[in-house]
Amino acid sequence: MSAKARKLFEALDLDHDGTLTRLEVITALRAKGPTLAAHGDLPFWGLGDVDASSALFDAADKNGDDVLTFEEFSREVDRRFGW
Repeated sequence: MSAKARKLFEALDLDHDGTLTRLEVITALRAKGPTLAAHGDLPFWGLGDVDASSALFDAADKNGDDVLTFEEFSREVDRRFGW
């Protein structure tokens, strides 16, 4: 699990509860995505619309509980972004 995944997870965790909901991922990527990409914390090609953000969430939510832990999130973004 990479330091980049941790930094991105913390940026997306809007309520700072240690988990991510679909709404947090969508909202945070729309609001913070360009800045995160500009700082190298998210690949520019990783920016997407609501459907792309929702698909990222679905791919990471392996147990289907509609909440992402850091471990679930990290596995997916490390694989997807090549970290």
